[in-house]
Amino acid sequence: MRLFAGTSRGLFTVDSGQINCVLEARGVREIVKIQDDLFVGTSEGLYKSVDDGNSWQGPHLAEFAIWQIRGDKNGRLYAGTHPAELFSSEDAGQTWRRLESFGRIVETEGWCIPIDPPVPSQARAIVVDPVEDGHLWVGVEVGGILETKDGGDTWSVGSPGGNPDLHMIFPHPEKGDVLFASTGYGRLDGVAEMVEGNAGVFRSSDAGISWDYVWKGIVPRYSRPMCIDHRAPYAITVASAPTAFSNYKDPEGAGAVLFRSEDEGDSWRSLCDESHSPSAVNFHGLTTHPDIPGSVFVGTDNGELWHVDADSHWELLVENLPAVLSVMAS
Repeated sequence: MRLFAGTSRGLFTVDSGQINCVLEARGVREIVKIQDDLFVGTSEGLYKSVDDGNSWQGPHLAEFAIWQIRGDKNGRLYAGTHPAELFSSEDAGQTWRRLESFGRIVETEGWCIPIDPPVPSQARAIVVDPVEDGHLWVGVEVGGILETKDGGDTWSVGSPGGNPDLHMIFPHPEKGDVLFASTGYGRLDGVAEMVEGNAGVFRSSDAGISWDYVWKGIVPRYSRPMCIDHRAPYAITVASAPTAFSNYKDPEGAGAVLFRSEDEGDSWRSLCDESHSPSAVNFHGLTTHPDIPGSVFVGTDNGELWHVDADSHWELLVENLPAVLSVMAS
């Protein structure tokens, strides 16, 4: 098995104890294999490899930071960016077309990340319907969830529980109408209230028409990375921290926790061991183990990469990397 770790200063591989930097780029937030091609989203555009990271094409869309890349059953690719735009490709990522309709949505006029000064929102989550052509959802931080059923010609805008601060959206592996979304405290009016119901995990059982808050009574609430095991019981793993800025440099540490649900979000338990309860470092990269059900790989803001199994056993695999922002196992 080979691990890819996307960091603040490049893409690294971890293979049989050997660590190599295979791509020098800032802000590697996305690593995904679509068909046989490897795509990497960075703060400096999108890169593609047809030989598992030995050589690279790109950067494409170099004026954008790339947050997520997904493909549909017909081979069409979608890329979400910062500032919030959506692009598509019909030729395996060689050329890209901006979906102009995405930028013409009336609601985009109020989109921003409410820090001082405000910064533009970002399209950081994409879910493609595996059955219906042209049907996808796009999560915008801060802006909400946009849905199109006609390949991007028209859009509807909503938000789980009125929360527009979308971080990740994942579909249930077997139930096409079930979606999960991780959220933060951001609001379109610039107010970020740190109260229950304003951040955490939401679940939709009707393809995004309505949402239930499934993070009741759980702290910390600010939830970012999330992954779902494709094997039963389809465990959901979510990393959560007190705020958007929690990190290992804080005097008392980041205060982050890794949570797990095996019943579609009805109940949650901590995956943290004694030394990570809560964690002094924050978690950013997160992905499932391809060979061991219930196990995940998690990357931290102080440059560590861990393997965590379903019984909360933590194994340190790598340390002294730049901040780990994304992880992929192949």
